[in-house]
Amino acid sequence: MSEAAVVHPRRGLLLFAHGARDAAWAEPFEAVRLRVQLLRRDVDVTLAYLELMPPDLPTAAKDLVQRGCRQIDVVPLFLGTGGHVRRDIPLLLQQLHQQHPGTQWTLRPPIGEHPDVVEAIARAAAGPTA
Repeated sequence: MSEAAVVHPRRGLLLFAHGARDAAWAEPFEAVRLRVQLLRRDVDVTLAYLELMPPDLPTAAKDLVQRGCRQIDVVPLFLGTGGHVRRDIPLLLQQLHQQHPGTQWTLRPPIGEHPDVVEAIARAAAGPTA
């Protein structure tokens, strides 16, 4: 089989945020999603929420699977590894494994623990330098 004929599974990237009652709260997360999609044109990028806002994780995951994604990374848009990241998200991913057995689900570390994010937050918090 020629290399051109090899079909690679589509990749998905599911950004996962907490959610809030105020719809305006989601605006920065949507901006992140749009920017990630520009940076990673080779993957389908979507955004889901743990609670209070649509879409929830199962709905967003199903959408990616229906688009043909078979390798999906889940990136928690949380500052650290709290209870949601330790307990809730792994349980939700177990359910996704059961609902979509032909799909590989990979949970990445919370975005707030990435050194570049820590640096960006520190610089923003420090304010302008003299």
